Amino acid sequence: MTIEFDNNAPIYIQIMNYIKKQIVIGKLGPGDKIESVRDLASELQINPNTIQRTFQELEREGIVETKRGLGRYVTDEESTIMQIKKEMAAELLDRFVNGMKELGFAEGDIVSLVSEAVQSDNETKEGA
Repeated sequence: MTIEFDNNAPIYIQIMNYIKKQIVIGKLGPGDKIESVRDLASELQINPNTIQRTFQELEREGIVETKRGLGRYVTDEESTIMQIKKEMAAELLDRFVNGMKELGFAEGDIVSLVSEAVQSDNETKEGA
């Protein structure tokens, strides 16, 4: 696992977001075991307490569950995973739309540009 840490956000939140993304894209599936605190801290070369805090927050959000003596696992709740996906999409869209508005684009122009980009992407994939 490699994460490029950003000095503008707490490390535990960046790790949380990374793990959530791995779940959403399917690299970590429902019920999959997650690396131990010690292993993850060693791999990322950060304090184990930071990883512990990450896991506590993920558990609080219902994304990860601890099975005593066995470790931590991704939730089996598909609805929780879908909710994470929707939240991440909303965050991306919000940043994109706000950025486009800052550049002076009107809502209709933004929709047209996105539609053109999706159409172009589909044509590229079909031609491949």
